[in-house]
Amino acid sequence: MPPGNGQMTVGLFGGSFNPPHDGHRLVAETALRRLGLTRVWWIVTPGNPLKDHGVLRPLDERIAMVRDFASPARADVTAFEASYKVRFTADTLALVRRRRPNMKIVWVMGADSMVTFHRWQEWQWIAENVPIAVVDRPEKTFAALASPFARRYDFARIPQERARILPYRQAPAWTFLFGPRNAASSTQLRSAAAETS
Repeated sequence: MPPGNGQMTVGLFGGSFNPPHDGHRLVAETALRRLGLTRVWWIVTPGNPLKDHGVLRPLDERIAMVRDFASPARADVTAFEASYKVRFTADTLALVRRRRPNMKIVWVMGADSMVTFHRWQEWQWIAENVPIAVVDRPEKTFAALASPFARRYDFARIPQERARILPYRQAPAWTFLFGPRNAASSTQLRSAAAETS
């Protein structure tokens, strides 16, 4: 697990990154800039419980790809979930809070993840324990803002103009960050690679 202390505000950006793409980088960089974060942790997961593992590249290969992809100046690439045998995001967040109790954390996700967030294990615990930043993704804006999460926690939404207060807010607290979007997706990249091989 990367280092952290009470002076730091860290965005936790988890995913399979199978493979990482420009859309991922835009989400991470948007959160970093708009929330005024100290760092973004790219957390490369052993495997998303909601996705097909049959097309999942080996963990060490995905870590290497993300290291080549993420900006090292303000990013840490880690796969500590595998070391701790953690499978679900709620457990990851609880672990980070135990190991880095004074560090201010925000869960960062793209709007495409927000659409299905209510299917995640203990999604309400996540929403009520860690502030969340959602970054817009192509063709997902309206579905995300109409999602069960958005409706359930509408009262806790912070306007994007005040997004920099998010790391300091008590959960539930979330913001939706509009802005430039990138249409790249891991599924499309894998399909294109399969067609050319």
